[in-house]
Amino acid sequence: MWDFEHAPHAATLAQRYSLHYTQPSQCAAELLSGRADLGLIPIAALTPDLAIVPGCTIASLNQVRSIQLILKPGHTLQTVRTIAADTASRSSLAYTEILFRKFIGTQPVFVPTPADPIPMLQRCDAAILIGDPALLAVEHRPAIEAAIGPCTWFDLAHEWHTRTGLPWVAAVWAVHPQALVRITPQQITADLTQSRDHGLTNIDTLVHDWTPRINLPPSTIHHYLTHNIHYTLTPDCLRAIHLFRQYAAELNLLPPLTTLRFL
Repeated sequence: MWDFEHAPHAATLAQRYSLHYTQPSQCAAELLSGRADLGLIPIAALTPDLAIVPGCTIASLNQVRSIQLILKPGHTLQTVRTIAADTASRSSLAYTEILFRKFIGTQPVFVPTPADPIPMLQRCDAAILIGDPALLAVEHRPAIEAAIGPCTWFDLAHEWHTRTGLPWVAAVWAVHPQALVRITPQQITADLTQSRDHGLTNIDTLVHDWTPRINLPPSTIHHYLTHNIHYTLTPDCLRAIHLFRQYAAELNLLPPLTTLRFL
C-alpha cells in the first residue's frame, strides 16, 4: 500500500481509489456483498465471479511467522481434539482444517475465541493465532509458557510447504470486473504492482513507522517484511491456490473453484 499512503503518488491514486482498511475476512465480506469493488482477500473467499489481479499476493515460501498453531503441553497433532480459533482469516482456518483432516487424519472441533493465547490454551487443546497476535505470541513465548507450560509451536505455512512443496498463499487482490467503468485492468495492475515495488524499496521506513505501533523489535519487523512474506504471484503460488481450493472442496470446507479467473 506504499504509494496509496505516501507522496508523490498518493494524491493521484486518491482520484482513482477510495480506501477502506479492515480485517481480511471483512475485506472479503465487503467485496462479495458489493460494498467494495476491489479487495485484498483471503483465497478462501475467491468465487467464479471475481477476477484475480495479476502480479501481487500475500504468501510465504516457507515460514510465515504470523500464523501460529500452538499445542498445550501433553499434546501432539494427533491428539488435539479442540482448537481455540482466532477467526480473522477464513483461509488460515481452512488451511488448519486441511492440515488435520487431510494430512493428520483427525477432525478436531474449532472453538471461536478472542485472540489471546493464554485463555485460548486454558480452554482448548490448541490455539490458532493469525496476524499481529501470532507475531506477538512468538515474541512473548516465555510468558505464555510460564502460564501454560512448555508448548509445541507449528508455523502453518511451514506445515503446508513441507507437505506439498508449494508456497503458502494467504491473499490476492480480487475485483468485480463489471465495476471497471473509469479504470482499465492494465491501470489497476500497474498501480498495485508499482505500489508493492515501491514499498519493497522502503522497508527501513516501514520498520521505523511500525515499530511504535506494535510491540515487536525492529529486527523482527524487518525480518518479517523481507523474509517471511512473499509478494509476487508466481506460477507456484497459482498452483498452491488450485491445490488449496481442491483440498478444501474435497473436505466440504469451501465450494469448488476449478478455474481461476484473471483480470
